[in-house]
Amino acid sequence: MKHSRRQLLQGSGGLLLGLWLPGSRAASDAVGKPESVAAATEFKPNAFIRIASSGVVTLISKQPEIGQGIKTSLPMVLAEELDIRWQDVRVEQGDLDPIYGSQFAGGSLSTPNNYTDFQRLGATARLLLVRAAAAQWQLPETELTTEAGHVLHAKTKRRIGYGALVPAAAQLPVPKADEVKLKDPRHYKLLGTRIGGVDNPAVVTGKPLFGIDVRQPGQLTATFVKCPVFGGKVRSANLEAIKALPGVRDAFVVEGTSNLNGLMPGVAIVAEHTWAALSARKQLRVDWDEGPYATQSWRGFVQQADTLGSQPGAATHRRDGDVNTALQAAAKTVTARYEYPFISHASIEPQNCTAWWHDGVMELWAPTQNPGAGQNLVASTLGIPKEQIKLHMTRSGGGFGRRLSADYIVEAAAIAKRVAAPVQLVWTREDDLQHDHYRAGGFHFLRGGVDAQGHVVAWHDHFVTFANRVEREGKSVLAPGSGGYLGGDEFPGRWVPNCLIEQTPLECGIPMGPWRAPGSNVFSWVVHSFIDELAHAAGRDPLQFRLDLLGQQDSVAPTDGRGAPYHVGRMRAVLQEAAKRAGWGTPLPKGRGRGIAFQFSHRGYVAQVAEVTVSREGELKVDRVTVVTDIGGQIVNLSGAENQVQGSVIDALGTLMHAQLDIEGGRIVQSNFGEYPLIRLAESPPRIDVHFMKTDFPVTGLGEPAFPPLAPAVCNAIFAATGHRVRKMPLSSSDLRWA
Repeated sequence: MKHSRRQLLQGSGGLLLGLWLPGSRAASDAVGKPESVAAATEFKPNAFIRIASSGVVTLISKQPEIGQGIKTSLPMVLAEELDIRWQDVRVEQGDLDPIYGSQFAGGSLSTPNNYTDFQRLGATARLLLVRAAAAQWQLPETELTTEAGHVLHAKTKRRIGYGALVPAAAQLPVPKADEVKLKDPRHYKLLGTRIGGVDNPAVVTGKPLFGIDVRQPGQLTATFVKCPVFGGKVRSANLEAIKALPGVRDAFVVEGTSNLNGLMPGVAIVAEHTWAALSARKQLRVDWDEGPYATQSWRGFVQQADTLGSQPGAATHRRDGDVNTALQAAAKTVTARYEYPFISHASIEPQNCTAWWHDGVMELWAPTQNPGAGQNLVASTLGIPKEQIKLHMTRSGGGFGRRLSADYIVEAAAIAKRVAAPVQLVWTREDDLQHDHYRAGGFHFLRGGVDAQGHVVAWHDHFVTFANRVEREGKSVLAPGSGGYLGGDEFPGRWVPNCLIEQTPLECGIPMGPWRAPGSNVFSWVVHSFIDELAHAAGRDPLQFRLDLLGQQDSVAPTDGRGAPYHVGRMRAVLQEAAKRAGWGTPLPKGRGRGIAFQFSHRGYVAQVAEVTVSREGELKVDRVTVVTDIGGQIVNLSGAENQVQGSVIDALGTLMHAQLDIEGGRIVQSNFGEYPLIRLAESPPRIDVHFMKTDFPVTGLGEPAFPPLAPAVCNAIFAATGHRVRKMPLSSSDLRWA
């Protein structure tokens, strides 16, 4: 983990990353004398590629793998430009290391942040291999081509494998940037095809891959008990009695900090094995100081929100025209109140981390989406220099934003500092549900109006959100949770002549964090459900109503509220294509309906049409979901892309149907999946049609864009089928019966 400043610059970010070739003479003064031609057994053109003399190519995956398939897709980009067969590739997970540049998985950014750089990395290595062959054959490199891990000369029918070129290629200087040519996408053999995940065989055969599978010699097991009320701390505990129990090595209080997303106070129990740790936990008795939030409840939040929602907002994020005057003049007006609860990430693998404090180094094994954040939190909380913290990334059993936080990592590290052995901390399912960093609940108080021609002339959204009290620059302020900020540029704010977007914070002690497609995951439901209400109030087709609201083809709005340009033409295209493929407009009998919605989320343009059946008794069945996406000019792995979209649809439907946490006495009521059900196979749509529109725009990610439109599409379909408008999540709280 020790690097000079020069090595750090050579190994991190953008063009420097793409052109730094540590096996070349140009870099030899930074990395030591290169091997002699006779001694070279591997060609290492950069930090991500190793080619053995046998021809086997090892590619390093630097991003965390949380089930999104990045461990397969980014190496595919390298392999395509290298022009090698996938069966000749070996993929290794890289640990946290400055040489790899940025390493995190969130915001669907792994692909767009690395795609072009990885193309250049692969193409640069390929060029060096071609030059090595040209020198060996004494031929112009312009006459040489590559194919399946070989360099070819068509005129003489010569052919040489990459492995045979390793010694010579390892000695060549770095090519200039303008000398490196990327492949023409028309000649791609790998990108856009279906490739199974590199970990699939290990996953289905149960081989150790995940953080929870880590085993080190002499490893102990830890459990960490926190106050059930957020913000509480330990007054006293029966530590001596716990230490005397069989298999228990130690029990002690961790003081923690006041950061709700950091190291919380609690009691650690360290034992020889899981049974001893959990058995001791059952006998632990703690006297808790429950802190200032012990009286908070969801019922109380609802009452406060309803009072605040009828008042002017605390902050105005957009004000165009005069909403009140426009509503008074409107031909039709609609008012509505939308509500959604706090929910958990509920990743199948609970939070865990293995930590070992030895020889002045904190060594960590963690399933994390953001290893750098884990390293930083451990360093700042425990006072350990970053260069003395070594973090190994394991595969994660789901994340959905939860593992962008690092509380479980710093807990393990704090415990390990007290124990002279590797310690694995594993949260129980109850810990995971009751000490999550939750998706914030929220309340939207909406007013809208349409004119005599059925066009939207007024839009007012007063968003009552949740916020934590934090210290900033010596002042105590309320900071909205992740996804709890409704920007003035959110659709349809800039499209309506008279628009008012307000926000009021509601203080709570509940820790909040990123949750799949933060913000968009609920704003899309609220906005496109209310747009549907306005369309029906105007007596207009919901599809054409949306197209008219979007406006002219190819116009580009400033941003999506997060700084990315909003291309109206791309959105219109996916919307029209989804409607066409779903058979929009064809009649359905009573009890069946179609709903439509779209969202620009995390650089992706997605439209969805849901077709549902609702029985007279109120039983819902989502029969079909049609999804059309535009995520740029290239699908990297078609199999993985389809999986991401289908998974988003199912995850979003389960969230809409079931996900809900109740709060009483400052604590989460639900404790396990019996009280917090997930979607079952029988509830999933039997048909999910996925279509990709390839456009001349940069490649972007797909883990989040396909999630947000599902909920409004389904709820709008329910209205079309039954006339019942859903304004509260989850669906389990609504009565869908109809006569």
